[in-house]
Amino acid sequence: MDVTSILGLVLGLVLIVFVGITPSLLGNFWDGASLAIVLGGTLAAVIASYPLSKLKAIPKHMKILVQGKRYNVGALIDTLVDMAQLARKNGLLALEEKANEIDDMFFRQGIMLIVDATEPEEVREMLENELDIMAQRHEESLGIYEKASSYAPAFGMIGTLVGLVNMLKGMDIESGGAGNIGQDMSVALITTFYGCMFANLLFMPIAKKLRIRNEEEFLYKQIMIEGILAIQSGDNPKFLKEKLVTYLGQKERLKILDAEGGEGGDKKSKKDKKEKKEKKK
Repeated sequence: MDVTSILGLVLGLVLIVFVGITPSLLGNFWDGASLAIVLGGTLAAVIASYPLSKLKAIPKHMKILVQGKRYNVGALIDTLVDMAQLARKNGLLALEEKANEIDDMFFRQGIMLIVDATEPEEVREMLENELDIMAQRHEESLGIYEKASSYAPAFGMIGTLVGLVNMLKGMDIESGGAGNIGQDMSVALITTFYGCMFANLLFMPIAKKLRIRNEEEFLYKQIMIEGILAIQSGDNPKFLKEKLVTYLGQKERLKILDAEGGEGGDKKSKKDKKEKKEKKK
């Protein structure tokens, strides 16, 4: 479970309240009408911008935010290596049974394409086309929150303008109306405060986190495509593993290779030798 989104929101609110505002003055920053203008206006603009089919996925987006990393690249590479060994030993047709055990539709489709002897160029084209469509669909989803982050400050300014108009309309210097200018001005500016806070503390972080999740899935399926095509071409399983780990960072790469005595194994061996020397001393 990934709680960084919730933690960041709570930490931001705590810093604003206890450092920027101080709790004793918190009441000065509450105005129901201003909150309604910013949140209500942002919500209305988002609803006007997207069809219901896109908006219905918002609960799913919230679930993705707290799910954490969903894709185990190491396990995927091990599965692809096992399939490569099976294909070299018994042929590509032997992978059909394995494909039926796979829950991931994208993965299963790719394996069945090579089992059916589809040309490698066509396999790549079909899978990459589906990957591009997936990325486009995800961009549209996270675009909801990017739009909301731009709408919120705009409605904050609208609320400020509404407050200023009402303030100026109610001014009557002869009857002492000028004495309320400070209070009326502060209420007018609160909407700008709300707009900036919701945009930068809520909507933009959600969009950024969803983009990171999209990139994780995109990389996962890119590795999947390369592995499937390597199995089809009959690559050596050891070479296949070394090829696929190049998509990962150094730390993850060493962790995966360590299991088969690769670079990570060499590193571990050096560490063991160093510890033995220290014990002798």
